[in-house]
Amino acid sequence: MGREGDIEAVARKDGHMVDEGALLWEPAAEVVRDARVTRYTQWLGRTGDYQDVWTWSVESPADFWTSIWDYFDVVGERGDGPVISGTMPGVEWFAGSTLNYAENALRGHPGRTAVIFRNESGGRWQYSLGELREEVARVRAGLVRLGVGRGDRVAAYVPNVPEALIAFLATASLGAVWSSCSPDFGAPSVTDRFAQIEPTVLVAVDGYRYGGKRFDRSDVVREIAAKLPTLKATVWIPTIGLDVPETALSWDDLRAETAPLEFERVPFGHPLWVLYSSGTTGLPKPIVHGHGGIVLEHLKSLSFHQDLGQGDVFFWYTTTGWMMWNYLIGGLLVGATVLLYDGSAAHPATDALWRLAAEEGVTYFGTGAPYIMASLKAGVKPEGLDRLRGIGSTGSPLPPEGFAWVYSDVRPDVQLGSFSGGTDVCTGFVGAVPLLPIRAGVIPCRCLGAKVESYDPSGRPVIDEVGELVVTQPMPSMPVMFWNDPSGDRYRESYFADYPGVWRHGDWIKILPDGGCVIYGRSDSTLNRGGVRMGTSEFYRVVERYDEIADSLVIDTGRLGQEGRLLLYVTMAEGATLTDDLIARLRTALRTELSPRHVPDEIHEVPGIPRTLSGKKLEVPVRKILLGTPVEEAANPDAMANPQVLRHFSPMD
Repeated sequence: MGREGDIEAVARKDGHMVDEGALLWEPAAEVVRDARVTRYTQWLGRTGDYQDVWTWSVESPADFWTSIWDYFDVVGERGDGPVISGTMPGVEWFAGSTLNYAENALRGHPGRTAVIFRNESGGRWQYSLGELREEVARVRAGLVRLGVGRGDRVAAYVPNVPEALIAFLATASLGAVWSSCSPDFGAPSVTDRFAQIEPTVLVAVDGYRYGGKRFDRSDVVREIAAKLPTLKATVWIPTIGLDVPETALSWDDLRAETAPLEFERVPFGHPLWVLYSSGTTGLPKPIVHGHGGIVLEHLKSLSFHQDLGQGDVFFWYTTTGWMMWNYLIGGLLVGATVLLYDGSAAHPATDALWRLAAEEGVTYFGTGAPYIMASLKAGVKPEGLDRLRGIGSTGSPLPPEGFAWVYSDVRPDVQLGSFSGGTDVCTGFVGAVPLLPIRAGVIPCRCLGAKVESYDPSGRPVIDEVGELVVTQPMPSMPVMFWNDPSGDRYRESYFADYPGVWRHGDWIKILPDGGCVIYGRSDSTLNRGGVRMGTSEFYRVVERYDEIADSLVIDTGRLGQEGRLLLYVTMAEGATLTDDLIARLRTALRTELSPRHVPDEIHEVPGIPRTLSGKKLEVPVRKILLGTPVEEAANPDAMANPQVLRHFSPMD
């Protein structure tokens, strides 16, 4: 696929670091020639390099997004209204147009393989596009019988199984609104989300299997349903074989009748789904995306940045409670085969996902940065990935060592794309593209149509300096609204309070002179020591390269105008202990590789690092606890993967 550069030794027991920016891969001439983004630029008649095309895409957004509609021949009526009207946050796109996400996702030859499903127990199912369309039509008819129509909400408490995808597409085909949570969410966390949108139907599983264990969720489903007074029906999917309650409708009954597959075309900004913020420090924000914005954004991103199309097998390890599920199923829009997986990433061993990719001939493999780092630490050397062309990493910054491990131990000719974006836009702001080289720790580019800039404390754009990640031109996949926010106040306060008319995302970013980017973590959890600001990702890169350390969390307790203490919490790898020698080595490494200001005042061992259900470290809630906020007020345990570990953090003396 390309030619690899000189790769430094990957960090192992010797503790050596990989230089940020070290060249790992360059696209060969045939890669550039055959890339889908190259075909698009040729269709445009543009002859410049990627940076030239990106500049045009953000300086002429109406022309760019119109070209995406035309290039992909989006199914729908484009209308004769303006492409963009208004300014952020009150932007309207493609006024007068109508379309339907499901109609665009389900077009194509009925014989091609659309979906492959695997679970950790070894089960495997697949659907041709024709079979998928038939299942969607059946479930659509069942939803109609239950009274679901345009604008109604269908909530789902489901794992990453085919029924989830089918129910979503059926919901979207009606112009109804989808919203899902993973069944590892607790009942209060689910009702915090679903009660806000007042669903008509709840689709739920009786339980799930994970890590070789069986989890009965039937009582949780009953509790959720009891707290949603607007429900007309609960549809029961017997995943672990429990009997369907008399008060529920079985999945088989829902899909019992055949019917023609029809699509309700809706305005561009008509609600498609509701996603949610993490909800760890307050009521989750119900983020609404529209049909048109998601169709255009996912066509662009999946085709041009992931280089996906017909013949590809697209996989991303995710649950239905993370936006990457919504992104994964977008593979249908570009004609790829979507691989769904339900289960643990590390059962029965750390290499489980790599084995899955080899068995199914995955061409694009997506995961979270922690899984890549766990594979590195476990010494995994994947085999059989003959069809693999691309690897995607997201969720948190991938350290340079993770980049280097991919090229030394996975494949030297693969394109590794580290992406950064968010639930808020259901895509990446910055990422990779097949035209640009891959350098350790560096995200190659700002994505087409995303005018990302780095703002200094005065709100001025800077290059080659760490600043606030902002977006200064609208994108069609920005939320059309928050649910139950008729004034738009909550939406404006979330993104536009600091810089009116400019989206502030909440990450630290450095934009390099060549257009590459480095993400340094959340700007609301920055380390500010002696006036030197640093993102937490730099800190974790140093600490977590040690094999003895499985995970870590760093907290700066300083307040405005007052420097606090710098506290490091570590979770040890199995069989390892936090010795005086390791503490000394950590302090020396942090002093040498970061600065003397960033040597922790204290280092503590804890049994686990608190994380959200989607795997993000809870730096801000822990900081609140250390500064005196009661644990029960600092974080919602039902929005956490491991709430039991919070009790190991207590207010400072």
